[in-house]
Amino acid sequence: MEQELCASFQCSFLAGRRLSYFPWTDLEQNLKNSSDMLLNILKMTILHPLCREYPPSVKYRRLFLSELIKKHESTSSEPLDELYEAFADVLKMEDSTLCHKSYLLPSGNSVTLSESVAIISEGTTGLVTWDAALYLAEWAIENSPLFTERTILELGSGIGLTGLAICKTSTPKKYIFSDCHELVLQQLRKNIHLNGFLLEAVDQATGQAEYPARPGTAIAVLDLDWNSVSEEQLSQIAADIVIAADVVYDPQLALSLVRVLQSILNSRKGGIAPKMFIASTVRNLETYHQFQTELNKAGISWEVIPGHMKTLFPYDVDSSIEILKLFRKWGS
Repeated sequence: MEQELCASFQCSFLAGRRLSYFPWTDLEQNLKNSSDMLLNILKMTILHPLCREYPPSVKYRRLFLSELIKKHESTSSEPLDELYEAFADVLKMEDSTLCHKSYLLPSGNSVTLSESVAIISEGTTGLVTWDAALYLAEWAIENSPLFTERTILELGSGIGLTGLAICKTSTPKKYIFSDCHELVLQQLRKNIHLNGFLLEAVDQATGQAEYPARPGTAIAVLDLDWNSVSEEQLSQIAADIVIAADVVYDPQLALSLVRVLQSILNSRKGGIAPKMFIASTVRNLETYHQFQTELNKAGISWEVIPGHMKTLFPYDVDSSIEILKLFRKWGS
């Protein structure tokens, strides 16, 4: 129980989860029986190598340490010097507009992202990671053979969580991240390099990348505007799998997305159509149902696929998140 609780704190802290979601009540109960628990949590969070190299925001660390101090002072334990020293160190630091979030993978590896501390920054929501991206990444990890030796196109990649998790747990032949906001693309490229991957040069006019003969997954970033990309450009990508997460939240955007999905399916008439998976947090039923209706109008069938077995990342498990599998209707 103690080990699981410490691991829960570590997973949530490194990913920058809201402090209200931490199991503070469980911690209080366990502190009555274990004086070493706070020190273990401190070592697995603030003092963890990932936090030292890629820290969450200064404000977040201050709040987290303040909560740990409150829990510690509610016990009759001896003062924990390491805890107060860590707090003193963070108090000296200046905050910034960017922070790091790290997501631990089953292999022991991790995906680390640099992202904005604000939900909306520079006029876009693409500089933070959303729950559906975490959910899709979990599903992809559980179904990693599906992505092995495949060419994958991700639409609306944001800052890269899902794709980086796939590239670190599967072995895609090629992975093409795409988005259309310049600042998002800049941050996406930084995160790809941050996680140890090399980027291929892309001809933005055709969407084609030069893939040199070297081991590992070939990775490219494509500036892909859903309103202007041509069927020919999408055909040249020749994706085996198309994925997207949290892209169905605006009716106009959903219409553009359906046009792109239809173009991808039309571009592969002579061959096997790519597999398509769209993960969405259902915030507005009307918008979500409109997206499904537009899919039907475009000759694209869909089905909700079963959820995966294991939760790896911290997010709101009570959220309504679905993954739709899309495919061309017979005769269309």
